[in-house]
Amino acid sequence: MESSLTKKKEKIGVFVCHCGRNIAATVDAKRVVEEILKHTAVVHAEDYDYVCSDPGQELIETAIKEKRLTGVVVAACSPSLHETTFRETVKRANLNIYKCEIANIREQDSWVHEDKEKATEKAIKLTKSAVEKVIRNEALSPVKVGLYKKALVIGGGIAGIRAALDIADAGFPVVLVEKKPTIGGRMAQLAETFPTLDCASCILTPLMSAVAHHPNIKLLTLSEIMDVEGYVGNFHVRIKKHPRYVEPDKCNLCNECVDICPVAVPSEFDEGLSLRKAIYIPFPQAVPSSYLIDIDACLGTSPLICGKCAEPEVCGPEAVNFDDQEEIIEEDVGVIIVATGYELYNPTNLGEYGADVYPDIITSLQFERLLSPSGPTEGIPKRPSDEKIPKKIAFIHCAGSRDERHQPYCSHICCTYSAKHALIFKELVPDAEIHSFYIDIRAVGKNYEDFIRRVQEETGIHYTRGKVSRIYEQNGKVKIFGVDTLLDKRIELEVDMAVLALAMVPSPAIQDLASKMRIQIDGNNFLQELHPKLHPVESATSGIFLAGAAQSPKDIQDTVAQASASASKALGILTQEKISHIPTVATVDEDHCSGCNLCISICPYGAIKLVDEIAHVEEVLCEGCGACVSTCPSGAIDLRNHTDEQVGVMLKALAGEI
Repeated sequence: MESSLTKKKEKIGVFVCHCGRNIAATVDAKRVVEEILKHTAVVHAEDYDYVCSDPGQELIETAIKEKRLTGVVVAACSPSLHETTFRETVKRANLNIYKCEIANIREQDSWVHEDKEKATEKAIKLTKSAVEKVIRNEALSPVKVGLYKKALVIGGGIAGIRAALDIADAGFPVVLVEKKPTIGGRMAQLAETFPTLDCASCILTPLMSAVAHHPNIKLLTLSEIMDVEGYVGNFHVRIKKHPRYVEPDKCNLCNECVDICPVAVPSEFDEGLSLRKAIYIPFPQAVPSSYLIDIDACLGTSPLICGKCAEPEVCGPEAVNFDDQEEIIEEDVGVIIVATGYELYNPTNLGEYGADVYPDIITSLQFERLLSPSGPTEGIPKRPSDEKIPKKIAFIHCAGSRDERHQPYCSHICCTYSAKHALIFKELVPDAEIHSFYIDIRAVGKNYEDFIRRVQEETGIHYTRGKVSRIYEQNGKVKIFGVDTLLDKRIELEVDMAVLALAMVPSPAIQDLASKMRIQIDGNNFLQELHPKLHPVESATSGIFLAGAAQSPKDIQDTVAQASASASKALGILTQEKISHIPTVATVDEDHCSGCNLCISICPYGAIKLVDEIAHVEEVLCEGCGACVSTCPSGAIDLRNHTDEQVGVMLKALAGEI
């Protein structure tokens, strides 16, 4: 059956890639060329080893100019990998980029077939289908809109701090939102960092101070995102700022309010190993450098029951303000970076390990606080049960990680920080005996393997390959039961303390935040990047970027690198005068629209609204997903360059009818 394109007088060029053996091993590229040349609209076709290479791209440019091609099809790998590459190629030859299409004959063909004859036939059909589509493609131009030259960073850990400083140092204003009373995140709780054993506070504190004093950074602590509207370059954000009840500009950190406060509760910063008052500062280097009142722990403000901290003889500067109110702040920003960090897997989910039941079975972060000079025991590791220094200790790797019953993934840093803990502990307690139970040692990072070897040599640590099945305390000892899988024997061990290297999990609020921002999360509830190789810091929503452990478990080095990468991507937008948005968006045939609202309810980007009872698409919001097209009962919505007509003729080509 002859195609219907003769009337269009299109001149299509087709370029078939061998991709080394990736495609050529299963697909006869030369036969694909021979068959596609029979198509009435194809005036040029050739195959090449690597079409994505410079010489391959030159073939395309030359053919466009010499044959005056009106469209190009590249039969190669997935468009998610090289569509941009080839569209930039045709652009250099003055061909509209939307007149270039990719036929995926690698992932959808050569990689999933072994029969060369059948794979070649499929490649011919896939290529012919792409030809039919490109003939009917419109030559489109990007949608251009203005933008707000301001960034929003959500999360004040090391990722958020680094990203905010990078953008602010480039001269753009930044709003940094942190839900806790201070920035610093988990890194602020650490004693030292691997593999160099640098003081964590010595690295972090100057950066926190830089944020506090940077003229381009507006810091909002005790704050959370209420909702996000708009699109890249033009996001409107509402932020809820909770009351602090102490005015930072007036507080002089005299500590007299703490001395007089009658209420003591477990300290979150010390992971429950010490007590703090209802009025407190999270840690001495906190930013903002001010006390605050935990209103849930306070005896009461409505009516005021205690109020001792606010008395003039206690707080001379009159910094305590029980009338402080919640505030709604609205900001217009051009880009957003999400750096909401991580939490530790709840140890109560690991009932067989006895955490939160027995005092001397603790988490890795609790042990970190015990090792810290600013911690509850001033850097002297003591057992929570009796404050004696343990002489025999065990580290339990993969507590909740790499376990289908809990978290199936590797948490990336546990092996290395457990080694760090062992090394610091051995320096503090030279006669200590240290055991470490592991599944595999995964020391992924620069100099990490050398660090593990150093720990083995300097501590004499006993590494046991095997999964621990049960831990409990009896008669002042922690009993550990497991299996040594190398020696194939059961193990029963008594120690003074056990430390659980718990799985890293994303913040519990990440699902709600992702929903508000219309970004995706993966199967483990971490933020989903657009593409793991090509777009590792971008979300599926243009203008929203990801940084740090909110995207996947990471160490500090990788977190900082990704934060700077996100800041760089954000600056790429903020430095533009106008934003370009894809023109392949939904369009509405107003004569056929019934105003039923179904498209509005289905659109994940909020891009459709009713105007005079007719659906209207806000082009800069539409991401061209097609959900509205498939939902519309009257067929009034189409997608540019992916119309019903195009889909129909592509299916005919795939079925061999064209």
